[in-house]
Amino acid sequence: MHGKQTITLGMGCFWSPEALFGSLRGVEETRVGYAGGTTEQPTYREMGDHAETVEIGFDAELISVDRLLETFWNNHNPVNINGYKGRQYQSLLLYRDEAQAEAFNRVKQRMGSAMGHTLETEIAPFAAFYPAESRHQKYYLKRYPDAMDKLSGLYGSEEALMRSTIAARLNGIAKGFTNLAPVLLEIEAWPIEPGERNALIERVRQIRW
Repeated sequence: MHGKQTITLGMGCFWSPEALFGSLRGVEETRVGYAGGTTEQPTYREMGDHAETVEIGFDAELISVDRLLETFWNNHNPVNINGYKGRQYQSLLLYRDEAQAEAFNRVKQRMGSAMGHTLETEIAPFAAFYPAESRHQKYYLKRYPDAMDKLSGLYGSEEALMRSTIAARLNGIAKGFTNLAPVLLEIEAWPIEPGERNALIERVRQIRW
């Protein structure tokens, strides 16, 4: 599997997983939302039979599906997530095509064998993803108003900012999954105009954490 891809997964409360995957080089965009069920137009207060999930857009030339799946299973316990018995918190993988289904099942079997037990993760076909309310997107980054203020001038809307790669990385910094040095090094290699790159680096350097 190569090129731009999207996977959707659930591993409990969606705030921390969004920051975790957003910290990884090769991940280009993250959003939290509701998926895996049949309820139409779910909300946080009325989720129905959906689970909290993260939608991850990534470049498979830079980060493999296997690496994402290893990160997934190495960072949560599929059994009784968050001590919650309902469907809101599920260990869940939703595949968009047969290649993803094969990868999900293959890595699940491999990692389960390595851990010595069956991984109780539901694997099912993707049907729909409903983005969560604004307050849930980049939850940890939004705890730093100065970061939001510094970046807002670079994007035409909050949605554009929230779906940007830099917001994903800074959300990872805010949660402690990465730090500023590797993010700045990565920006240096991004295929964007030099003026845009320099402006972004300067804004990021000025953020008061």
